[in-house]
Amino acid sequence: MKKVVIIGSGLGGLSCGVILARHGYDVTVLEQSTQVGGCLQCFTRRGGKFETGMHFVGSASEGQTLDRLLDYLEVKRDITLSQLDPTGYDIVSLAGQHFRFANGREAFIDQMSSYFPSQRDALVNYFNLVGKVASASSLHSLNHVETDAAISLEYQMRSINDVIDSVIPDPMLANVLVGNLPLYAAQKDKTPFATHAFITDFYNQSAYRVVGGSDQIASSLVRTIKRNGGRVLTQTKATRIVCDDTRAIGVAFSQRSFLEADIVISDAHPMRTLEMLDTNLIRPAFRKRINAIPQTVGGFTVYLQFKDNTVPYLNGNFYGYQQETPWGCEHYDEYSWPRGYLYMHLCHEPRPTFAKTGVLLSYMQMADVERWKGTAVGHRGEDYEAFKQEKAERLLSALEQEFPGVKQNIAHYYTSTPLTYLDYTGTEGGSMYGVAKDVSLGAACRVPHRTRIPNVFQTGQNINSHGILGTIVGTIVTCTEIVGPLRLDSEFTVDGLQFTDDNLASRSIPPVEVINCKP
Repeated sequence: MKKVVIIGSGLGGLSCGVILARHGYDVTVLEQSTQVGGCLQCFTRRGGKFETGMHFVGSASEGQTLDRLLDYLEVKRDITLSQLDPTGYDIVSLAGQHFRFANGREAFIDQMSSYFPSQRDALVNYFNLVGKVASASSLHSLNHVETDAAISLEYQMRSINDVIDSVIPDPMLANVLVGNLPLYAAQKDKTPFATHAFITDFYNQSAYRVVGGSDQIASSLVRTIKRNGGRVLTQTKATRIVCDDTRAIGVAFSQRSFLEADIVISDAHPMRTLEMLDTNLIRPAFRKRINAIPQTVGGFTVYLQFKDNTVPYLNGNFYGYQQETPWGCEHYDEYSWPRGYLYMHLCHEPRPTFAKTGVLLSYMQMADVERWKGTAVGHRGEDYEAFKQEKAERLLSALEQEFPGVKQNIAHYYTSTPLTYLDYTGTEGGSMYGVAKDVSLGAACRVPHRTRIPNVFQTGQNINSHGILGTIVGTIVTCTEIVGPLRLDSEFTVDGLQFTDDNLASRSIPPVEVINCKP
């Protein structure tokens, strides 16, 4: 049995572990924290449970792409999904008006046409284009269709706003259609339209929450790894990928221990992976390119615990903007923050009437908390606590404008910053989604699954694309590099070589730094 050591227990690391353990490899997953899951983690305080990353998923109805992938990973049988409102899984508040996103092509067009009656033909053209781009990759739909490389390339090289502005003549409608851009931290003139198309198609098919929290997925993956003879070790921080003159021979970890390996897979941020590779096998030019890749913006999150039976459960995701466009919320000053936010509830039971907990998320640059970098979680000082409380109160005031009375029904809240995310995940700059795509940089933003070291591979949200589907797609590509073609189900086999473009993305929001605050 070949020995595989996987660094990191995020979705990418755990799903790689499942696939390889099932294919007869001796798998060991190393996790530096006490809890597995990366952005799948949840935490509990005062009886309330909070999700820190993946708050909802798409394409999970019977037979759809994610449903089939979760079945392949043996997760489907271990979790319960709760469907978001098909008439408004996303709600965008812009210029004082609410716009609901409906599931299904025709329902989406009809809903948007009710707000913009003169734009129906433009909406049809827009949705046709979304479908065309989304279907350009076979892995998107798990259908045996020929990948259209020309379409993929064109819309990887054109920005979201460039394409939408060419299809949608109404500026307000164009803004509404990108109202959920916090899902992938899109930037004007930079983020490829292909990213928008994949995400739009992903959630338009169906949208769900995991009942009881996304850590159910991580727990399921760990059980499957162990059931197939593998191990998942927590509080075991990998410090170095040890190489000889030609390949990796193992991984050094906590307290000068060493684990031999025939294959090493890193689920860490690419910059953290390079820091563990002190070898001439990695060229200086490659290090320089990876270290120069831009990162997505960070986030500030307020985790809300509601008083019992006071806040009606919101069966959708609410995007509120303090301006007339979703673009540019990452550019703010002391007086204009927050320019927008995302508000969601945890689904603690099937079909809840009232919410127990929720999250309120807005962009925040690492520069805002840079002065506390290097301090320990929970011991950053009174000025840090005052900073977070002031930001939390601002966000809550913005939420109160849309949901009057919600503040008085909050029993407790907790907060996290980009610094929290950096400490918990190691992602560069505390970014929410790691590596950012930029049409002006093209392939320079790509991170390979296979490294120059023949038995060292990478996986996770920075490899291919972030989110549950993007990460699983990247996992599949990584694993096909090791085991060859994967038969995902009776209808679809992946050979890995043709699936190297960006694919779907889902939610990921930073883990929490547990600081108790009262409103």
